[in-house]
Amino acid sequence: MFPFWEHAKLDHAGRRSKRACQLLGHPEAKVSLERWHAIVTAAQWTSTNEVQKAAPKAKVLNRERVRFEVAGGNYRLVAAFDFRRQIAFVKFIGTHAEYDRIDALKVSQF
Repeated sequence: MFPFWEHAKLDHAGRRSKRACQLLGHPEAKVSLERWHAIVTAAQWTSTNEVQKAAPKAKVLNRERVRFEVAGGNYRLVAAFDFRRQIAFVKFIGTHAEYDRIDALKVSQF
């Protein structure tokens, strides 16, 4: 599975997490986002059920979107998965308060 932010080139995906944290004002989440990136990159998931098994604290939102706890639960990340193409699109990264103000099924922050 290859995670990347929408509108990002695949070869820039790893650098996007650091830049996204800086742009969003959450540099303290950088290490956790890099860990998430590594886990998702190594995964061969074919469904949200498999994502849930690999990340028990993740919440399945629908057939393609999953919300992850990041940085010890201080932040949330919403990703949309294209399991056929093995791609994860990061749709949102933010604090719990920021997450509470968005529609996780429709948000497209990147």
